[in-house]
Amino acid sequence: MTDIRIALSDKAIAQLPTPEDGWYLARDTELKGFFVVVGKRKRTFTVQGDLRHRGKRASSIRVSIGDATELTTRAARAIAKEYLAQISKGQHPKLRLGGKAGQAETDWNSGVTGATLKQAWQRYLEAHLIRKGRSEKTISGYRDHVERLFSEWLDTPLLDLANDPARVAKKHDQLTRENGPYMANGSMRTLRAIYNHARKTNRSLPRDNPADAVDWNQEERRNTGMGTGDLRRWFIELANLDNPIRREFHLFTLLCGSRPTALQQAKPEHINFRRRTLHIPRPKGGSKRAFDIPLSREMILSLIRVLRFGRQMHPTQAQERLFPAESASGHLAETKEDRDILSKWGNDLRQTFRTLATAAGVSEFDAKLLMNHSIPGVNAGYVTRHKLVEDHLRSQQQAISTVVFSALGKLRTEQGALIDWLGHRASRRAVSKFRSKPSNLGEEQGSDQCDRNLRTDHLTRRERNRLPSLRRSTVLRYP
Repeated sequence: MTDIRIALSDKAIAQLPTPEDGWYLARDTELKGFFVVVGKRKRTFTVQGDLRHRGKRASSIRVSIGDATELTTRAARAIAKEYLAQISKGQHPKLRLGGKAGQAETDWNSGVTGATLKQAWQRYLEAHLIRKGRSEKTISGYRDHVERLFSEWLDTPLLDLANDPARVAKKHDQLTRENGPYMANGSMRTLRAIYNHARKTNRSLPRDNPADAVDWNQEERRNTGMGTGDLRRWFIELANLDNPIRREFHLFTLLCGSRPTALQQAKPEHINFRRRTLHIPRPKGGSKRAFDIPLSREMILSLIRVLRFGRQMHPTQAQERLFPAESASGHLAETKEDRDILSKWGNDLRQTFRTLATAAGVSEFDAKLLMNHSIPGVNAGYVTRHKLVEDHLRSQQQAISTVVFSALGKLRTEQGALIDWLGHRASRRAVSKFRSKPSNLGEEQGSDQCDRNLRTDHLTRRERNRLPSLRRSTVLRYP
């Protein structure tokens, strides 16, 4: 069979046809150089790249990652990125200190005391972070600590650091001055974790962790949430944002209290209008922490607006992303705003949600369920969350949304920017303006494309059919 190009996933790989004889390659469309070798009996994740010497191509190498039946595609892709990064630097991923991979493993298990921070980090990365399915953002944070802040220690044996804890304490003081107290503490927690992981297989390392010598900086939770009295000013700031997709993103973050990174990954297919939920498949903690956000009426209206604006502004990306943007990922890549323009965003809104939940009379237990927090205690294991989503938790969600919008009072019908945003049929009028001025959106669309996007000034028939049937007293008025 001839080689093919597909978006590699566990499901796609399982459905690949088995060749009658020989093998073929299924190349990934997302990561260049990453592919699966499909044979009659085995499917192997592999990377291929060019080793360069003094800027010139020396050779092209292929390195196997592992059996597709033993590794998830996500884990294999993360390892592939590490291997490709090493290849781009002229290093063979399977070589360690001039030896072979098998020799390196033997050196690790038997040569124990000579293991360097670089070796310990590489093992911690592959054996713990990637294998446990940690997110790329988490791995990136660890990598920044080790490869940037501890760059001068990469070739230092862990035993040297363990025997000289004052050196570690001095480094913490230096990082506190140069990078701030939070970064200094975070980097030392990374060093502590790497050392503890290395000691599991290197019992000759001292029991005392070198990071224990650190005098930790005091860390305080940032109390940046808003109360009901602060919402009027914030809504006016939000209404004046130029980008309507970013505007709805910040509003939805406030109304649901979810982590911004989880919402960035949301897709239109995750919305279930009939059940009135938004599914979050991979929140913090991975797929095992997946949950459904119950939607209040105000949250449904926000999603309808962002779907409409997304189709007009970024028609291609809007097919795959709920909050589309002209970025490599296809979704909003950066959600920060200038504080002079929008005073609160990101985690500020998550703290605001928790504050307003108390004002709405929502119990601490229900607030934790809505925010997908872990519930301490043995009783938490007896709570079946999804059984509460469609009735109890939705009523609690609606109570919070009601408190949010009740804080606006008459401002919603008197302030011009809010009327243009939240008023009746406001988004339809705004979309019409976008059609006449496409260049203002940063993405020009041809007149034919605009006509296709606006052929109906409402939702598609399929989406209308998926909306929940509500009693007359609670009918949604679409903006």
